[in-house]
Amino acid sequence: MLLKLTGLVPLYPLIGCIINGFFGLRIGKNAVGLIAAGSVGLSFLTTLIIFIGLVMTPVEERVFEQVLFTWMAAGDFTAEFGFQVDPLSITMMLFVTGVGFLIHVYSIGYMHEEYSFYRFFAYMNLFMCSMLLLVMGNNFLIMFIGWEGVGCCSYFLIGYYFEKKSACDAGTKAFVMNRVGDFAFLLAV
Repeated sequence: MLLKLTGLVPLYPLIGCIINGFFGLRIGKNAVGLIAAGSVGLSFLTTLIIFIGLVMTPVEERVFEQVLFTWMAAGDFTAEFGFQVDPLSITMMLFVTGVGFLIHVYSIGYMHEEYSFYRFFAYMNLFMCSMLLLVMGNNFLIMFIGWEGVGCCSYFLIGYYFEKKSACDAGTKAFVMNRVGDFAFLLAV
């Protein structure tokens, strides 16, 4: 059962991102905030259930992997899309979803007067999804996709006030620094 729940953890924020990104302007700020924070809250609760199940499993069986599909196969090489949950990743999942939920709740009040409220929360949900892919990925390819998503969302969130030159400059600086990190990540792989 735990295996089936694993894929839902990053899926909830992704769904929140899609709903808020495409329909946020039409559904209103209260619904946007509820969807954004609710999706991350569901991810936290799902992670908590997985954590409880993992704690109740014998120590030698506390690593499990869920492969959703195979992207490509060429000879002996296969690239799979899946998640791995072990004691380290579940700790990070609890941290990311728990703190992320609190940040979302705080941001609802802080950003409520902004016109592009929905855009901010679409970026935040995409950031959460990307961070969870980075933490849960069962191979370096998934982790790299999560890494790139976190980098892009950082750029979007830092440059959120794109009318201000200082925000644009800070976003560009973050984007360039992430490219340096990308190079190091690729060297490590």
